[in-house]
Amino acid sequence: MEAPDNNSILRQQNNWQTLYFYQKSQALYQLTFEFTKRFLTRGDRTIDQMVQAARSGKQNIVEGFADGVASTEMELKLLNVARSSIKELREDFEDYLTSRHLTIWTNDHPRYGRLQEFCKYHNKLDDYQPYFQRWSEEEMANVGLSLCHYIDRMMTTYQKKMETDFIENGGIKERMSAARLGYRTNQKEEIETLQRQLAAARQELERLKKEEKP
Repeated sequence: MEAPDNNSILRQQNNWQTLYFYQKSQALYQLTFEFTKRFLTRGDRTIDQMVQAARSGKQNIVEGFADGVASTEMELKLLNVARSSIKELREDFEDYLTSRHLTIWTNDHPRYGRLQEFCKYHNKLDDYQPYFQRWSEEEMANVGLSLCHYIDRMMTTYQKKMETDFIENGGIKERMSAARLGYRTNQKEEIETLQRQLAAARQELERLKKEEKP
Protein backbone atom coordinates (compact mmCIF):
# COMPACT_ATOMS: atom_id res chain seq x y z
CA MET A 1 0.00 0.00 0.00
CA GLU A 2 1.39 3.41 -0.98
CA ALA A 3 2.41 5.87 1.70
CA PRO A 4 -0.23 8.57 2.20
CA ASP A 5 0.35 12.08 0.92
CA ASN A 6 0.00 14.23 4.03
CA ASN A 7 -0.79 17.27 1.89
CA SER A 8 -3.70 15.61 0.12
CA ILE A 9 -7.22 14.97 1.38
CA LEU A 10 -7.84 12.13 -1.08
CA ARG A 11 -5.89 8.90 -0.82
CA GLN A 12 -3.60 7.93 -3.66
CA GLN A 13 -5.18 5.24 -5.81
CA ASN A 14 -3.25 1.98 -5.92
CA ASN A 15 -2.84 0.26 -9.26
CA TRP A 16 -5.07 -2.76 -8.69
CA GLN A 17 -3.88 -4.36 -11.93
CA THR A 18 -0.49 -5.07 -10.35
CA LEU A 19 -1.97 -6.81 -7.30
CA TYR A 20 -1.72 -10.58 -7.40
CA PHE A 21 -5.22 -11.20 -6.01
CA TYR A 22 -6.72 -9.05 -8.77
CA GLN A 23 -4.70 -10.87 -11.43
CA LYS A 24 -5.84 -14.19 -10.00
CA SER A 25 -9.45 -12.95 -10.04
CA GLN A 26 -9.12 -12.25 -13.76
CA ALA A 27 -7.83 -15.77 -14.35
CA LEU A 28 -10.61 -17.19 -12.17
CA TYR A 29 -13.31 -15.33 -14.11
CA GLN A 30 -12.09 -16.63 -17.47
CA LEU A 31 -11.58 -20.13 -16.08
CA THR A 32 -15.14 -20.12 -14.71
CA PHE A 33 -16.55 -18.91 -18.02
CA GLU A 34 -14.76 -21.67 -19.95
CA PHE A 35 -15.62 -24.28 -17.31
CA THR A 36 -19.36 -23.59 -17.51
CA LYS A 37 -19.24 -23.52 -21.31
CA ARG A 38 -17.50 -26.90 -21.48
CA PHE A 39 -19.14 -28.87 -18.69
CA LEU A 40 -22.59 -27.40 -17.97
CA THR A 41 -25.63 -27.75 -20.20
CA ARG A 42 -27.00 -24.62 -21.83
CA GLY A 43 -29.97 -23.37 -19.83
CA ASP A 44 -28.57 -24.57 -16.51
CA ARG A 45 -29.10 -21.71 -14.03
CA THR A 46 -25.80 -22.61 -12.38
CA ILE A 47 -23.97 -21.16 -15.40
CA ASP A 48 -25.21 -17.63 -14.70
CA GLN A 49 -24.67 -18.03 -10.97
CA MET A 50 -21.05 -19.10 -11.33
CA VAL A 51 -20.12 -16.60 -14.05
CA GLN A 52 -21.78 -13.72 -12.22
CA ALA A 53 -20.10 -14.66 -8.93
CA ALA A 54 -16.70 -14.75 -10.65
CA ARG A 55 -17.38 -11.43 -12.37
CA SER A 56 -18.63 -9.83 -9.15
CA GLY A 57 -15.42 -10.86 -7.39
CA LYS A 58 -13.28 -9.24 -10.07
CA GLN A 59 -15.38 -6.11 -10.62
CA ASN A 60 -15.84 -5.28 -6.95
CA ILE A 61 -12.08 -5.26 -6.49
CA VAL A 62 -11.85 -2.63 -9.24
CA GLU A 63 -14.76 -0.59 -7.87
CA GLY A 64 -13.38 -0.85 -4.35
CA PHE A 65 -10.06 0.64 -5.38
CA ALA A 66 -11.76 3.39 -7.39
CA ASP A 67 -14.07 4.39 -4.51
CA GLY A 68 -11.26 3.97 -2.00
CA VAL A 69 -9.69 7.23 -3.15
CA ALA A 70 -12.36 9.06 -1.19
CA SER A 71 -13.64 6.44 1.26
CA THR A 72 -11.73 3.70 3.03
CA GLU A 73 -15.04 2.46 4.43
CA MET A 74 -16.52 2.03 0.95
CA GLU A 75 -13.40 0.25 -0.29
CA LEU A 76 -13.56 -2.21 2.60
CA LYS A 77 -17.26 -2.83 1.93
CA LEU A 78 -16.73 -3.51 -1.77
CA LEU A 79 -13.76 -5.78 -1.09
CA ASN A 80 -15.96 -7.71 1.32
CA VAL A 81 -18.57 -8.04 -1.45
CA ALA A 82 -15.82 -9.36 -3.71
CA ARG A 83 -14.76 -11.91 -1.09
CA SER A 84 -18.38 -13.00 -0.58
CA SER A 85 -18.75 -13.57 -4.32
CA ILE A 86 -15.55 -15.61 -4.43
CA LYS A 87 -16.78 -17.74 -1.50
CA GLU A 88 -20.07 -18.30 -3.30
CA LEU A 89 -18.18 -19.44 -6.38
CA ARG A 90 -16.08 -21.79 -4.25
CA GLU A 91 -19.29 -23.40 -2.99
CA ASP A 92 -20.47 -23.87 -6.58
CA PHE A 93 -17.25 -25.64 -7.57
CA GLU A 94 -17.47 -27.86 -4.49
CA ASP A 95 -21.13 -28.65 -5.21
CA TYR A 96 -20.28 -29.52 -8.81
CA LEU A 97 -17.59 -31.98 -7.77
CA THR A 98 -19.67 -33.54 -4.98
CA SER A 99 -22.86 -33.95 -7.00
CA ARG A 100 -20.96 -35.72 -9.80
CA HIS A 101 -18.98 -37.95 -7.43
CA LEU A 102 -15.69 -36.33 -8.46
CA THR A 103 -12.81 -35.75 -6.05
CA ILE A 104 -12.14 -32.54 -4.16
CA TRP A 105 -8.37 -32.59 -3.88
CA THR A 106 -7.07 -32.28 -0.33
CA ASN A 107 -3.58 -32.63 1.13
CA ASP A 108 -3.74 -36.43 0.91
CA HIS A 109 -4.31 -36.32 -2.86
CA PRO A 110 -1.15 -37.07 -4.91
CA ARG A 111 -1.59 -33.96 -7.08
CA TYR A 112 -2.65 -31.56 -4.33
CA GLY A 113 0.84 -30.20 -3.64
CA ARG A 114 1.54 -29.40 -7.30
CA LEU A 115 -1.89 -27.81 -7.66
CA GLN A 116 -1.31 -25.52 -4.69
CA GLU A 117 2.17 -24.58 -5.87
CA PHE A 118 0.91 -23.78 -9.37
CA CYS A 119 -1.93 -21.56 -8.17
CA LYS A 120 0.19 -19.87 -5.53
CA TYR A 121 2.95 -18.75 -7.88
CA HIS A 122 0.98 -18.18 -11.07
CA ASN A 123 -1.21 -15.11 -11.17
CA LYS A 124 -1.91 -14.02 -14.72
CA LEU A 125 -4.51 -15.31 -17.14
CA ASP A 126 -1.79 -16.28 -19.61
CA ASP A 127 -0.51 -18.84 -17.10
CA TYR A 128 -3.85 -20.67 -17.05
CA GLN A 129 -5.41 -20.12 -20.45
CA PRO A 130 -3.38 -22.73 -22.35
CA TYR A 131 -4.93 -25.44 -20.13
CA PHE A 132 -8.58 -24.40 -20.41
CA GLN A 133 -9.30 -26.87 -23.21
CA ARG A 134 -7.02 -29.59 -21.82
CA TRP A 135 -8.03 -29.94 -18.18
CA SER A 136 -10.74 -32.41 -17.24
CA GLU A 137 -13.76 -31.18 -15.29
CA GLU A 138 -12.23 -32.48 -12.05
CA GLU A 139 -8.90 -30.78 -12.73
CA MET A 140 -10.48 -27.50 -13.78
CA ALA A 141 -12.86 -27.35 -10.82
CA ASN A 142 -10.04 -28.02 -8.38
CA VAL A 143 -7.94 -25.27 -9.94
CA GLY A 144 -10.94 -22.98 -9.50
CA LEU A 145 -11.21 -23.99 -5.84
CA SER A 146 -7.53 -23.34 -5.27
CA LEU A 147 -7.73 -19.91 -6.91
CA CYS A 148 -10.73 -19.02 -4.74
CA HIS A 149 -8.73 -19.99 -1.67
CA TYR A 150 -5.67 -17.91 -2.56
CA ILE A 151 -7.67 -14.86 -3.62
CA ASP A 152 -9.60 -14.84 -0.35
CA ARG A 153 -6.46 -15.32 1.74
CA MET A 154 -4.55 -12.56 -0.05
CA MET A 155 -7.49 -10.17 0.19
CA THR A 156 -7.74 -10.85 3.93
CA THR A 157 -4.08 -9.85 4.33
CA TYR A 158 -4.63 -6.72 2.23
CA GLN A 159 -7.68 -5.67 4.27
CA LYS A 160 -5.74 -6.03 7.51
CA LYS A 161 -3.13 -3.62 6.11
CA MET A 162 -5.95 -1.25 5.17
CA GLU A 163 -7.31 -1.34 8.71
CA THR A 164 -3.85 -0.52 10.11
CA ASP A 165 -3.52 2.35 7.64
CA PHE A 166 -6.95 3.66 8.65
CA ILE A 167 -6.02 3.58 12.35
CA GLU A 168 -2.73 5.38 11.70
CA ASN A 169 -3.86 7.92 9.09
CA GLY A 170 -7.65 8.08 9.40
CA GLY A 171 -10.28 8.35 6.71
CA ILE A 172 -11.32 11.30 4.61
CA LYS A 173 -13.00 13.10 7.54
CA GLU A 174 -9.81 12.90 9.56
CA ARG A 175 -7.71 14.01 6.58
CA MET A 176 -10.06 16.96 5.94
CA SER A 177 -9.76 18.00 9.59
CA ALA A 178 -5.98 17.72 9.40
CA ALA A 179 -5.97 19.75 6.19
CA ARG A 180 -8.12 22.48 7.76
CA LEU A 181 -5.96 22.50 10.87
CA GLY A 182 -2.83 22.70 8.75
CA TYR A 183 -4.32 25.57 6.75
CA ARG A 184 -5.27 27.47 9.90
CA THR A 185 -1.84 26.83 11.40
CA ASN A 186 -0.07 28.10 8.28
CA GLN A 187 -2.39 31.11 8.13
CA LYS A 188 -1.68 31.95 11.79
CA GLU A 189 2.08 31.67 11.25
CA GLU A 190 1.89 33.96 8.21
CA ILE A 191 -0.11 36.57 10.16
CA GLU A 192 2.36 36.46 13.06
CA THR A 193 5.27 36.88 10.64
CA LEU A 194 3.59 39.91 9.02
CA GLN A 195 2.89 41.40 12.44
CA ARG A 196 6.55 41.06 13.44
CA GLN A 197 7.64 42.59 10.17
CA LEU A 198 5.21 45.49 10.64
CA ALA A 199 6.43 46.11 14.20
CA ALA A 200 10.03 46.10 13.00
CA ALA A 201 9.16 48.54 10.20
CA ARG A 202 7.49 50.92 12.69
CA GLN A 203 10.54 50.79 14.95
CA GLU A 204 12.79 51.60 12.02
CA LEU A 205 10.52 54.48 11.01
CA GLU A 206 10.67 55.94 14.53
CA ARG A 207 14.44 55.64 14.53
CA LEU A 208 14.73 57.47 11.23
CA LYS A 209 12.45 60.25 12.46
CA LYS A 210 14.62 60.77 15.52
CA GLU A 211 17.75 60.96 13.37
CA GLU A 212 16.16 63.67 11.20
CA LYS A 213 15.52 65.98 14.20
CA PRO A 214 18.17 68.75 14.67
